[in-house]
Amino acid sequence: MKRTSLTLTLATGLLLAFGAARLLASDASTETTLTGTMVCGKCKLHETSKCQNVLQVEKDGKSVNYYLTQNKVSKDFHSNICQNDGEKATVTGKVTEKNGKEMLVPSKIEAAK
Repeated sequence: MKRTSLTLTLATGLLLAFGAARLLASDASTETTLTGTMVCGKCKLHETSKCQNVLQVEKDGKSVNYYLTQNKVSKDFHSNICQNDGEKATVTGKVTEKNGKEMLVPSKIEAAK
């Protein structure tokens, strides 16, 4: 009885450890790269109360707006697009959804060639 209980406990522990490692690995690989036109959400789109980068991507014949979170990467690129018609850009980051909007946490932004 003790041996069966110990075996079940060890098996459960291994399964939990494997599941946690797999979750961490899948979370790190969820970055995606998108290319589109980067515009200012306030100055160009008039959709945000403060200046914010928005990447407009053509997807299935429709324009999808990805609102970039305000981090150092996003802020450093903002002067390229604020108060003009925008700029083609390639953004790498993690996509999430918040309040029905596509959000993008950028880890890298490059002007598209």
